[in-house]
Amino acid sequence: MDEFSDRQIIDCWQQNVEPWVAAVRDGQIESRMQVTNQAIIAAVLAREPTTVLDVGCGEGWLVRELAKAGIDSLGIDVVPAFISCAQQAGGGRFKTLSFEALSPGTLNEQFDVLVCNFSLLGKTSVNHLFQQAPSLLTQDGALIVQTVHPVAACGDSSYEDGWRPGSWVGFSDSFKAPAPWYFRTLASWQTLFHENGFTVSEMLEPLLPATNTPASVIFIGTLAA
Repeated sequence: MDEFSDRQIIDCWQQNVEPWVAAVRDGQIESRMQVTNQAIIAAVLAREPTTVLDVGCGEGWLVRELAKAGIDSLGIDVVPAFISCAQQAGGGRFKTLSFEALSPGTLNEQFDVLVCNFSLLGKTSVNHLFQQAPSLLTQDGALIVQTVHPVAACGDSSYEDGWRPGSWVGFSDSFKAPAPWYFRTLASWQTLFHENGFTVSEMLEPLLPATNTPASVIFIGTLAA
């Protein structure tokens, strides 16, 4: 039996809403400020979408940024406190919704882009999201995923799929109980796209300027013909 689970991820994030909101809004996460925030914004804007669904939106920063470009965006998150913070800040639409509950019937709309920015941490929840994603997209829509780069994030562990313990190293002492996460290799990520009707049309590797090493990987999946 796995030591970790998708349920533990949610439980841990519910304990860390306040420090996470502070970290995001105060620009405490250096890699995001230097590279990854702008990388995901650019990837979404390159699709020239009219509508976007931000899956796992947290406190809503990406929805607010897309609103500045005139894009109608909906942010969803399973943690009610994150959605409350997002709604208070405004700049878009927000809804409390779990990955497992995500379906065309729960939203009653389709989107030009589904974006997941460092929000795909689980196993079964992520599999469900990918299964539902094609029916949530418009005909020429895209699923855009930014996540940790598997090669850079593997550390000393074996390069194979599996649960990993979380860590708040480099963050403030306000954080508690780091959430576990499910590690996927580059090949496994691409297989996840392909098995659910997507073609990976682009794979981007934003680099950290100081080290010239990957800060993340961005997959852009389009619906296969």
